[in-house]
Amino acid sequence: MSKTEFHGREAELKLLEKLWRSSKAALLILYGRRRVGKTRLLTHWIERHADRAIYWVAEPTSALDQLRSFSQALYNFKNPEAPAPLDFTYANWEQALQQAGALAKHERLALMIDEFTYLLEVDPTIVGIMQKAWDHWLSKSNLILALSGSQMGLMQKQVLSYQAPLYGRATAQMQLLPLSFDVTARFFPHYTIQDRVAIYAIFGGIPAYWERIDGSASVMENVRMQLLTPNTLMQEEPRLLLQDFINDQHNYVGIMRAITQGARTQNAISSRTGLPQGHVSKYLSVLRDTGFVERQVPITENESSRRGRYFVTDPYLRFYYRFLATHQAQLAMGVQQQTLTTIEQNMPAFIEENTWRELCSEWVLRASAYGKIPVTVEKVGGDWKRTQAFDVVGINEATQNLVLGNCLWRDSAADAGVMRDLVTRTSAIVPKKGEWSVLYLGFASGGWSEEAADLAEQLATTEAPGKNWHVAGVKLLDLKQVDTDLAHWSNGVH
Repeated sequence: MSKTEFHGREAELKLLEKLWRSSKAALLILYGRRRVGKTRLLTHWIERHADRAIYWVAEPTSALDQLRSFSQALYNFKNPEAPAPLDFTYANWEQALQQAGALAKHERLALMIDEFTYLLEVDPTIVGIMQKAWDHWLSKSNLILALSGSQMGLMQKQVLSYQAPLYGRATAQMQLLPLSFDVTARFFPHYTIQDRVAIYAIFGGIPAYWERIDGSASVMENVRMQLLTPNTLMQEEPRLLLQDFINDQHNYVGIMRAITQGARTQNAISSRTGLPQGHVSKYLSVLRDTGFVERQVPITENESSRRGRYFVTDPYLRFYYRFLATHQAQLAMGVQQQTLTTIEQNMPAFIEENTWRELCSEWVLRASAYGKIPVTVEKVGGDWKRTQAFDVVGINEATQNLVLGNCLWRDSAADAGVMRDLVTRTSAIVPKKGEWSVLYLGFASGGWSEEAADLAEQLATTEAPGKNWHVAGVKLLDLKQVDTDLAHWSNGVH
């Protein structure tokens, strides 16, 4: 497909257009992890208003160079027929921003400053200067000012935090998240649903990664070309993502690797890495601040639960530290087959444990919101006890509704025993107080056997065996149904 095509981001484009049509000055803070598509979003929107928009991207250069470059962008917008002399610059940022306000005095103007964190790195005072300019001149003009940055650590500390000079002045803050799974259907029209799930499990919803994928080649061939070949950009990506927050990455990398290989608790991580638990706790706190690691608790318990477990949330980092990090020496020598074989053998379990459960959890939330299931839920996640675990659990404590789901990623149809086992274990998770309605959901990528369908129908009409719960319904879904539903609901089709 053409790399110039633009998919998704309907809500973000709608917000930008709303700001444009407002009669008031607007300050937009746009942030998100590297490669998520901030620049692409801004430049795509600017195409609609090219005659009244200035797009300027900061570069990793000196403060004087940055001021000169910005000054010339303003000059060239004002004087399109006579480009600025190479040495032209305003005396300082205050003067340059005053000029930006003057350009927007009588007519709407969008000024997009991309990679704002490069300015912050060489001149931390720029945020205070921006604050002064906004308060004194820009907020009284007809300007949309967008500040966009990828280095999340700097953006959070210098722009978004309560102590930051610009705090409270933004008209809108937009954290650009990865694209949702449904967009893969438009981006990879020739892939099967299974292939699209695999791509999403490996690369997540990062459009810059998707653009590297050859849609005419198999998923595993793309893995070989993009991830197993020495010196590719994707090999450096984990280090670049972490360096936005962390200077010395060694122990953090060890912890990330331990988590992706099954060490979910502080004690297990400490045993796997050899780091003292006190150090592990400190490192995990930093990793949680990055957003790449998350502490989850059983969905039926509160945040103070001692059963908390740690998970790597970024799909590519999850894949990299699970399959690639330990094979770097082999890959550097061009030895790929062993790693590729390991990936192929373990990919179904990796998808089932991660991406498939995430998609099924999303299905439950959306189905509840659109009234497509007979119970409502407020939150969805996993749940685990000392001796057993539940893949997907939705709960609404106020209405005493519970959804219990199994998630299976396999080619063959799932049998009735899967659902029978789920029913048998229900009493272990239903809260002791109250009268609960329990909905059973079966998610199996390869569909369900006739016996399973018969059992589902039987369960839905049988008196509940529980002391304080009854069966609200049973629903069996396959991959095609989940894919279709998520696509419809993401596009606002109820």
